Amino acid sequence: NLKGITTVLGDKSISHRSIMLGALAEGITTITGFLQGDDCISTINCFKNLGIKIEQNDDKIIVYGKGLYGLSKPNTPLYVGNSGTTIRLISGILCAQNFSSSITGDSSIVKRPMKRIIEPLSLMGANILSDGFAPLNIEGKALKGITYHMPIDSAQVKSCILLAGLYAQGKTTVVENFKSRNHSEIMLKNFGANIDVCNNAITIAQTKKLKPQNINICGDISSACFIIVGALITKNSHIIIKNVGINETRTGFLDVLLKMGANIKFLNIKYENGEKVCDIEAKSSTLKSVNIGGDIIPRMIDEIPLFALVASVAQGTSIVKNATELKFKESNRIETISIELNKIGANIKTTDDGMIIEGGKTFMANECNSHNDHRIAMCIAIASLMCKQPIVLNNYECVNISFPNFFNILENL
Repeated sequence: NLKGITTVLGDKSISHRSIMLGALAEGITTITGFLQGDDCISTINCFKNLGIKIEQNDDKIIVYGKGLYGLSKPNTPLYVGNSGTTIRLISGILCAQNFSSSITGDSSIVKRPMKRIIEPLSLMGANILSDGFAPLNIEGKALKGITYHMPIDSAQVKSCILLAGLYAQGKTTVVENFKSRNHSEIMLKNFGANIDVCNNAITIAQTKKLKPQNINICGDISSACFIIVGALITKNSHIIIKNVGINETRTGFLDVLLKMGANIKFLNIKYENGEKVCDIEAKSSTLKSVNIGGDIIPRMIDEIPLFALVASVAQGTSIVKNATELKFKESNRIETISIELNKIGANIKTTDDGMIIEGGKTFMANECNSHNDHRIAMCIAIASLMCKQPIVLNNYECVNISFPNFFNILENL
């Protein structure tokens, strides 16, 4: 079981965006709580290669912003490693610069679809040479504002368009079907961008100047959810995770867990940098099945593999619908989580846009693979808490992408 009080590392989404907007602001942005994971370090390295001075300390990042037009042409192609957030968001910035650039990543990134950002950016006047995948060769151009209705709700695509909208003549509006995570909107407003949110439509106007900020990044809810689930599914567990972000566009999974009967409480609620933050208490729980789909999916897209784990031990059969976006993450998460959990005793059937998960299962030891996907690796590690014999997890190091001290925290609890 898990017992004790802990913290999780800084929010991954906010960490990425703090570097990008700090670089585009005029002056010094100071960031505490930054996630020193592989993906966020890739964002730092890209902006260093674009001529931005960034100082990295254990507990603080200092970004010396040079303004919206202060970036310099990189000497080599920008390399994002495994980070889909980096490549998609930075493309919105690069397409408006007065220089050409190229951006690529590792073997996972070059398989992930980039047409979803190329199409709206091209409508804005961008010139991107690509076969729909990385590498992207971008020639900086003058951009114009557009109204874009999202075919599939994605915070990365939305954020890419909004960042391009900082430079575009006129106004740029992104219309979502269901709200995806809104860290970009919150942070753009804090930095002084002319941005307006009306229901599911976000409008940004061309901006002359961004103001530097002091940013304190809260704990990552997506990371915290793994520890929470570990407590819920094991007997005699009681944990508290301090200072976790509970932005309502990110708490879909917690809402689902509460419907399933989870014993979760939210303590000491407050706001920091426009983000809602609290301490989360979780105790061992008896869980029941639930079906998910529609507007809840964008609010828990990163936690759906973890939902498959929870649903496997809950009483009853659960169904996941409208989760096609899962196929385009670090792995095809519909497929990979089903394969790996089925190895240890789950009964999950995949569908075109989700899963059918039979509950009431007990897990058994086996040899599992992370598929080089950090969230799959952590799901299997949490599942192992219920096994009488150890699970062998191959390629576990990928947890460093988002949660470098994951195994240390588990051990300490």
